[in-house]
Amino acid sequence: MLKLIQRQIFLPLLLCMTLFIPGAQASIFNPETFMLDNGMQVVVITNHRAPVVRHMVWYKVGAADEAPGETGIAHLLEHLMFKGTKNMAPGAFSAAVARNGGQENAFTSHDYTAYFQTIARDRLDMVMRMEADRMTNLLITEEQVLPERDVVLEERRSRVDNIPSSQLREQISAALFLNYPYRRPIIGWEHEIRALDVDRILAFYKRYYAPNNAILIVEGDVDVAELKPLAEKYYGAIPRGPDIKRDRTTEPPARADIRLTMEHERVTQPSWSRRYIAPSYNHGLTEHAHALQVVAEIIGGGPSSRLHKKLVLEDAIALSAGAFYGADELGPSTFGVYAAPKPGVEMAQIEEMVAAEITKVLTDGVSAEEVRGAIERMRNNAVFAKDDFGTAAQVFGVALTSGGTVERVEGWLDKIAAVTPETALQAAKAVLEGKHHVTAELLAKPQS
Repeated sequence: MLKLIQRQIFLPLLLCMTLFIPGAQASIFNPETFMLDNGMQVVVITNHRAPVVRHMVWYKVGAADEAPGETGIAHLLEHLMFKGTKNMAPGAFSAAVARNGGQENAFTSHDYTAYFQTIARDRLDMVMRMEADRMTNLLITEEQVLPERDVVLEERRSRVDNIPSSQLREQISAALFLNYPYRRPIIGWEHEIRALDVDRILAFYKRYYAPNNAILIVEGDVDVAELKPLAEKYYGAIPRGPDIKRDRTTEPPARADIRLTMEHERVTQPSWSRRYIAPSYNHGLTEHAHALQVVAEIIGGGPSSRLHKKLVLEDAIALSAGAFYGADELGPSTFGVYAAPKPGVEMAQIEEMVAAEITKVLTDGVSAEEVRGAIERMRNNAVFAKDDFGTAAQVFGVALTSGGTVERVEGWLDKIAAVTPETALQAAKAVLEGKHHVTAELLAKPQS
């Protein structure tokens, strides 16, 4: 079962979702949406190319909504959602999907938890009935919690504790965010996972798993006329739950830059990175979010970016170099740069060269040609991303559970197209100029 144990695994998706139509209002997926009486939002993205649908239920709750001392509870509950209900035996849901030729999965992030099935359109009724059932009728016992908790602990060992880069990422998040809950790992801290019991998990389930805290998204060979009666039949019959206000702690100002160095005998490729707290669409200086996407593309978005050309191609001191930024978080986002040195290259040289490229951007700005090229690359990527079945449902799910709207997704390209060299420079200065950051080095441990 897919588990998301890093923030914003889908950062690139919203950057490349749109086909550019010069001189016209851009549109992306042209979804239809409606609201059930109990407060559940429904989004339908019609695509008749194949008699297949992807059915997704997204909950507006993730690891950042967990109470102190309960890290990992959102992720563990995701596992336990497959353990059976008042109407279905443990494993019956998955068996029914497989028996009917479908696929299913689920994932957890800091801001959302989602469950989905990809199946033939004539089986849509079946998966809607089963998914609605486990929204409200989940049955779990201590006997089920204990072994599944062990599964999660083993997942943590294999994906974090045994991988130096994953260990370092946890330390980076804990250093970058002093108080905001993004500092906590999605999979949870081991000692807190061990303390999770059935009473805590059921209380979390009853609080957050309700139709008014969920979004139904169906993509594929279906339209609103077909879907609405099914949505009303299965999900509309579920009573509304308590209204949820996602109150989160406030991040205080950072007072010092932080440097993390990790040596490990399993490191075969050293790496360097630097991260800054940045605004998102929903938090901080939101007016810079779209321009920052363009800045990230120019600095380190691929083979045409400044970092790749300078460090990898021209000076040939790095095997890879780039930048990353995404704007979909409910809370603050992260702007980062990174590089992996070639054998024999000192990490100090890598850091100096990356810092010099950042300084050039802040001092000289970016050119109109670079901005046009960045937007063009995003447009080209969109041609392929738009045709990738399931991507639309993913993009809307991430956006709508993290404070966004259908209109914002659909109008993304117009905002990107409005970015200029001047607004790009303003955004870069707002995040990178004189701002506190976390620098991290992952090194091979010298042989004794």
